[in-house]
Amino acid sequence: MTSELPEYYFRVRENGAAVFRIDTENRQRRIEMDQIAVINIRNGEVKPQGQRTLTDADKAEIARWMEERKALLAQRDIDDIHRAVDYLNLTTQWAQSKATPEQLEEVTDRLLLAMHDLRSVLVRKKADRFSKQ
Repeated sequence: MTSELPEYYFRVRENGAAVFRIDTENRQRRIEMDQIAVINIRNGEVKPQGQRTLTDADKAEIARWMEERKALLAQRDIDDIHRAVDYLNLTTQWAQSKATPEQLEEVTDRLLLAMHDLRSVLVRKKADRFSKQ
């Protein structure tokens, strides 16, 4: 573990984070976390806490974190889609080789509707991409 703490801590929340400034320069040498802002990653909103005014360094660090967070979330999204393709393949194998008639009866309609919906969206999006070329 490193002996030097970062200057900022971001407590991840559903749509963003609470931003804290870390302070260890006090008489008791305790770690103090002073909340300076709340950020919304979806709309880019940064709300200073209380009557606080954010410094240029605060704003720069928040902007840097938001860009990194957006990139991480985008990567997670595409990873989820790649896993979904794997799950579809595993589901196909299960339906073909292991599923009982009762199990198939339980899931067939929901799977068919979900796959039809997905196929419709994918075909429409692909047609849109071709028409723009």
